[in-house]
Amino acid sequence: MAEYTAKDVAELRRRTGAGILDCRTALEENDGDIEAAAKWLVEKGKISAGKRADRGRAQGAVAVVIDAARGAVVALECETDFVAKSAEFVQLVDELAAELATGGEAALESQRERIDKLAVISKENIALGKTVRFEADEGTVLDSYLHIQNGRGVNAVLVEVAGGSQELAHEIAVHIAFARPEYLRREDVPAELVEAERETAAAIAHNEGKPEAALPKIVEGRLNGWFKDRCLLEQSFVKDEKQTIANLLGSAEVRRFAQVVVGS
Repeated sequence: MAEYTAKDVAELRRRTGAGILDCRTALEENDGDIEAAAKWLVEKGKISAGKRADRGRAQGAVAVVIDAARGAVVALECETDFVAKSAEFVQLVDELAAELATGGEAALESQRERIDKLAVISKENIALGKTVRFEADEGTVLDSYLHIQNGRGVNAVLVEVAGGSQELAHEIAVHIAFARPEYLRREDVPAELVEAERETAAAIAHNEGKPEAALPKIVEGRLNGWFKDRCLLEQSFVKDEKQTIANLLGSAEVRRFAQVVVGS
């Protein structure tokens, strides 16, 4: 019989939340090795990361991978930046992004057991966050940008550009990372949001005592500014505010983009 102490059982219970009998069995099956016993409990279905699912996940890391004509962004969420910065966590999110890029959602789904195991070992609520996958059309290019902070990705961008160079696509990706547009063009903004903003702009102008005859022009001006903040093509390029992204693109076209930011 494997040798272990009551202290080992208590430690395994603290780490996993499993019952006393399950912890004793796990230690016996794994020669008293606490780490191996914790993994065994997950594999045998005795515990899961779901026991921690009610705890918030405000931290994490993101990764972006481009493999030929396929690209992917993955966010892995956790509770603390201490875990998010760990080598195991960063390696896992990198590998998850690679799996998604090359194999799609099915390949990513097959990695959930690894996430559960890391949750047990780290004693935190760890789960997948937002995931995005692009397959580039013929004649388009994919590029990306990853902002790294304290050894982990915190802001990932993936963009697809038609009729432009790789360098142009990268410039767009860098811009998106810092300007954080929500939509590609104003036509993409939901009509109900536009109408709500229009009503707000009209109310503000009215409360400021603006002449009734001037209200339509004032409202449209404020709406234009609102669109410029949110729509990529209308934003001023972060490296040269004298030109918009539409100007920078010229005859090229942004087909789509995705941005995933830790904690957003």
